[in-house]
Amino acid sequence: MTGSRVRSIVAVVLGVALVGIPSSLEAQADFAGSWTLSVTTDNGVTNPSLNLQQDGVRLTGRYSSEALGEENVRGLVDGNDVTIRFNASMQGQSIPVVYRGTLDADGRLTGTIVIADGMLSGTFTATRQRP
Repeated sequence: MTGSRVRSIVAVVLGVALVGIPSSLEAQADFAGSWTLSVTTDNGVTNPSLNLQQDGVRLTGRYSSEALGEENVRGLVDGNDVTIRFNASMQGQSIPVVYRGTLDADGRLTGTIVIADGMLSGTFTATRQRP
């Protein structure tokens, strides 16, 4: 094979390989900071707070609300999308809580909350607090 043909084959192989790069290598939105949420479920509206630290695609932090208490959280970022999880204690039971949201161009986070594997669900909006 000629040198130019080998270069062409390598270019095609690299091009195909790059298409399969996982989203974790793409640009990630910045979710770090303190957030104030407005959560709406069938039980009403609550206003928890969320303080997040971000390391690449991984999130850690602290959640605080009157309804679910104070809990450590963990999460994953995928571009402008985020999933945040923690276990809350309700009536002596540990229940999973999952927030899934998308950060829009204006910096507002909106999405859904699922509590106890769907026993209660709702929607939320969140705004980052500026220092």
